[in-house]
Amino acid sequence: MADQDGRRFVITGATGGLGLELTRALAVAGAEVVMAVRNMARGQEAAERVRRTGARGRVEVRWLDVSDLGSVHAFASNLDRVDVLVNNAGIMAVPASRTVDGFETQIATNHLGHFALTNLLLPKLGDRVVAVSSASHRSADIDVDDLDFARRGYSAYAAYAQSKLANLLFVAELQRRLDANGSALRATAAHPGYTATGIQGGTGSRAFTRLSDLGNALIGMKPSQGALPILYAATADLAGNSYAGPGGPGGLFGGPTLVGRSPTANDPDLATRLWQKSESLTGVEFPL
Repeated sequence: MADQDGRRFVITGATGGLGLELTRALAVAGAEVVMAVRNMARGQEAAERVRRTGARGRVEVRWLDVSDLGSVHAFASNLDRVDVLVNNAGIMAVPASRTVDGFETQIATNHLGHFALTNLLLPKLGDRVVAVSSASHRSADIDVDDLDFARRGYSAYAAYAQSKLANLLFVAELQRRLDANGSALRATAAHPGYTATGIQGGTGSRAFTRLSDLGNALIGMKPSQGALPILYAATADLAGNSYAGPGGPGGLFGGPTLVGRSPTANDPDLATRLWQKSESLTGVEFPL
């Protein structure tokens, strides 16, 4: 990664795991990083750990709950120039619940909140938006008219996979709109493969958590490795709508490279319909 002096990044979900490692790597490379976090105390502790690594870039902590549209609006309104927005915050396979805005929690956190944040910040962006997806998108189906699983019956993992598919559809449609408007901004995506981050710990299943902890300990990549495809998507000279991930077996391990996606994730009509539905649900429209 080249020096990032003079560049400003916003990273959502920056208190731990991939978000913390992204913050550390970028700050060490000289970037100014805004850590967007739900827990300010944890965020300040994380920022201090980054500063102790000898980071050259400035690290700032700001409050943001991407599952709450009011928080998203407040955060975006108080932010000025940004070069790169990394939509990293996410939850996985959590029990059925609704956000303060009435949305299913995973689609709200992993997609709708970031959709709104991105569009609110687009006029302030100088370079690109990065969405953090997952290899799980390949197993996903998406019902644009039932994103909340009201009709289908809730499945925690299916809701997670749907939200990760939504990330890739979002990037594809965003890049189409940017190109159509003659914008030089880029939208890219990345996934971290099998990285030991603890995201699996929110399922409510003790057995699944124990199994995940064992898998993380035995074969999970360290966050410093899992962050590499995201850093690649955020800093390399890539074409819009590029998708980065580990280049090893099954796309779960190894160094960063450009990777493929499912046919559903490449469906332009589906991407457009999801965008229109997301605008309707969030009340935030493409600003360019």
